[in-house]
Amino acid sequence: MFDKRLTQLCPESKKYIAGNIILQWLELALNTVMIITVAKTISKLYYKEWTMNDLTVPIIIIIGTLIIRFFTAQGATRMSYLASKTVKQKLRELIYGKLLKLGSKYREQVTTAELVQESVEGVDQLESYFGLYVPQFFYAFIAPITLFFLFGFGGSWATATVLLVCVPLIPGAIMMVQKIAKKLLSKYWGQYAQLGSTFLENLQGMTTLKTYQADEFKNEQMNEESEHFRFVTMKVLTMQLNSIIIMDFFAYGGAALGILMATRAFVKGNLALANCIFMILLSAEFFLPMRRLGSYFHVAMNGMAASDKIFKFLKLDEPADRIGIIEEIGEISLNDVHFSYDESREILHGISMNIPEKSFVGIVGESGCGKSTVASLLMERNTPTAGTLTLNGRDMSEIAEDDLMENFTYISHAPYFFKGTVRENLLLGVPCFAAEDSVLWEVLDRCNLSAFLKSENGLDTVLLENAGNLSGGQRQRLALARAILHDSPVYIFDEATSNIDVESEEVILTEIRKLAKNKTIIMISHRLANVVDADNIYCLESGNIAESGTHEELLKKGGTYAKLWRTQAELENYGKEAKA
Repeated sequence: MFDKRLTQLCPESKKYIAGNIILQWLELALNTVMIITVAKTISKLYYKEWTMNDLTVPIIIIIGTLIIRFFTAQGATRMSYLASKTVKQKLRELIYGKLLKLGSKYREQVTTAELVQESVEGVDQLESYFGLYVPQFFYAFIAPITLFFLFGFGGSWATATVLLVCVPLIPGAIMMVQKIAKKLLSKYWGQYAQLGSTFLENLQGMTTLKTYQADEFKNEQMNEESEHFRFVTMKVLTMQLNSIIIMDFFAYGGAALGILMATRAFVKGNLALANCIFMILLSAEFFLPMRRLGSYFHVAMNGMAASDKIFKFLKLDEPADRIGIIEEIGEISLNDVHFSYDESREILHGISMNIPEKSFVGIVGESGCGKSTVASLLMERNTPTAGTLTLNGRDMSEIAEDDLMENFTYISHAPYFFKGTVRENLLLGVPCFAAEDSVLWEVLDRCNLSAFLKSENGLDTVLLENAGNLSGGQRQRLALARAILHDSPVYIFDEATSNIDVESEEVILTEIRKLAKNKTIIMISHRLANVVDADNIYCLESGNIAESGTHEELLKKGGTYAKLWRTQAELENYGKEAKA
């Protein structure tokens, strides 16, 4: 139960593992010296060869060995830390590097929840594997062999042989449950990843679940998965407890057998008293290293299960290198694009769109019609099942992702902010992360945030995680300010004005109209009033383009768009009439 891939992956950890083993062996040697001293002292006192005045030297030796043992134990712990630290750093670097190579489409091959668990808890499991299990794996074989020769030369090869023969019974017991444990732990990690994925999805979609009153169903689903995970966890714990009982039986049973044999040899006169005491006190040391290895068995199995998942992720196919750059934006086109998240249901059914350069295009429709999926495809977070996306006549799949991110800015209804100052979060949108404070204040003023921030701590105002200390409208306006600082040729607004106050909505729409004068604007919105000024509006219905045209043209057609417009107008007027 030793994965060579891990040591090959991080060869520099070998010296720390070796150092750990050597220090543990020195600790055993010091313990042996102390027990020999104790045994000889008891023997001398028993046969009245020493008096109490002769105890000074033995006491000094015992105290000295205890002090040195303290430092060797500390050194072994330090070596464990260094070995695990090196591996953790290396693995997280590899995972991060792999994630960068996979790009924003990584979610097509692995869920975010699985990735978080692998890079955080999975790597932490390997900390215990490298720091505890691997050094103990080697030491557990070195220690019994060392004691075998000590017991043999100490006067009883028979006792030494019996004890050495009993030692392999412990790993034998471990091997008995290994097959069951491996399958069980694989199921445990699979269920754990599934539960984490479900929890993350439900948490991210809490607003949607509440809106469509699906929270009770998801709550029941979470409870079922939690119960399955609890059941698997209890089976893992039961397996661990049973294996510990078996190991204790062989360990302490073997030690008792060694003690009986040494005592019998002493009674028969075949063993000196000092040697007998030495063997009695050290019999357990034959089995304790292997017993300790057994206690790390679940650590090893968890580490192996985690490493299997990590190596599986590291072996995922990477997209071909894309070296193309955007020389000119030109027209953005979707040509007969189909898309489905799985084979059971297709989201987009062969849609085609043309978005001219420096135009303002709206994409509208009821919830679930595929609007946000279009944005996801344009940002290359997903790959079309069929059809092509082109930029100035060139397939977007040929363009380097870095270049695409420089030229496209995406603003969603739920922007993310890091814990830190307003300045730090704004500078994330600026090339080279550098800009004069005056530039930042100018943009904040455009987004109607400067007065509020000046009443706080200015650009040094601290934001909590995801700007939890700001209102929804303030967060959205701050996201717009960061987007303006990015100053890209193309802007995609995906429901950027949903669930915010009227004042913030007006500020954002005003800035969008300003940007539309010299930028390509793609605005996705369920509220049709937001796209009235668009040069062209695509109205989606059930994954198809129901119709397209300007606001006036679509109203004249009297189709899907006109029906949605009338429905929303009635709802808004109803609210005004109710207030009146």
